[in-house]
Amino acid sequence: MVKKMGNALQEFIAQETSAGIVLFCAAVAAMIAINSALNPYYLAFLDIPVAVQFGGLEIAKPLALWINDGLMAIFFFLVGLEVKRELLEGQLSSLEQASLPAIAAVGGMALPAAVFVYFNWNIAENINGWAIPAATDIAFALGVLALLGKHAPISLKILLLAIAIIDDIGAIIIIALFYTAEVSGFSLLLAGAGTVLLFTMNRMGVIRTAPYILVGIFLWICVLKSGVHATLAGVIAALAIPLNAKDGSSPLKHLEHFLHPWTAFLVLPIFAFANAGVSLAGLQIADLLAPLALGIAAGLVVGKQLGVFGFMFVATKVGLVKRPDGVSWLQLYGLACLTGIGFTMSLFIGNLAFVDPDQIETVKLGVISGSLISGVLGYCLLRYCPSSNEAKVTQPA
Repeated sequence: MVKKMGNALQEFIAQETSAGIVLFCAAVAAMIAINSALNPYYLAFLDIPVAVQFGGLEIAKPLALWINDGLMAIFFFLVGLEVKRELLEGQLSSLEQASLPAIAAVGGMALPAAVFVYFNWNIAENINGWAIPAATDIAFALGVLALLGKHAPISLKILLLAIAIIDDIGAIIIIALFYTAEVSGFSLLLAGAGTVLLFTMNRMGVIRTAPYILVGIFLWICVLKSGVHATLAGVIAALAIPLNAKDGSSPLKHLEHFLHPWTAFLVLPIFAFANAGVSLAGLQIADLLAPLALGIAAGLVVGKQLGVFGFMFVATKVGLVKRPDGVSWLQLYGLACLTGIGFTMSLFIGNLAFVDPDQIETVKLGVISGSLISGVLGYCLLRYCPSSNEAKVTQPA
């Protein structure tokens, strides 16, 4: 059983690391498209009107919003599946296992937000972006670890994975509480009925996934119309999927295994291509030093390091948690730097926080620069610093 779980974890990490490379290529493609002769075609592609109508119900949005509200709901559905599995039988299923990544994740969300607020405290139109640097992009971060090979022990990858999952839980809560429009009571009531139906099916032992998907789509429409961000419907639907059925099957794991490659290699790259395009025309140093961009970049680079590493260090020194075996403090600091790769989730929250195109462009600038600096710094530290075992060997007798 332990060996089977270990193989599943290694397969998951392998997919995430490959996805990080694809995600990077999609982001580069967006940058090339918006800064070349392809610019008008790129913008026209994102503005393609797409409408779905059934009787009196109509959903009409430009393609970019279908990607952010629709495709990303699939991503959040997968996140919900992963969170439920990890809480019930994975890296977060016991207090001992969850303590270190939970403490690190809390620090990694609180300190970046504080750094952002420091730079934007007196700028009312910017302050709504406080949560942007609090996110970690697991695919990119694990992609960097993959490039390190033997320089990144498996325990470091597991810790990063656990931190990122808890970080996702925090992001879901933040989106639900702070990034909602005016709420429609009737739509929310229908969403509540859909939620009750999902969990009733779970309690009744329904193991076929099709009914959950159908009700999940109904829930997504209701949440979309309610004013609460539609991607949260994906999380709610995922939490209703049974982990273990009486016949020994696992509907949750089956869905997770099926959706993971589609999400990693299609949904997230499409999101990256639609949201990572930053025009460099007329870009000046002053643009990077603008409070909004600087607050995001500093939050990802400085806030993540101080929050993740600082909270782990203090918690270890006071005896709340133990440092993972075979991992040095310098490696943990390198890992803390990698958590500053916000990218996908940071861009997503940025699109929720602002509607002004200039602000969104500035958000992209801050997210990409902060994520790039964090990734390069984390890679260099982990590539050239010795592990705790190597350090023991090189010590004089």
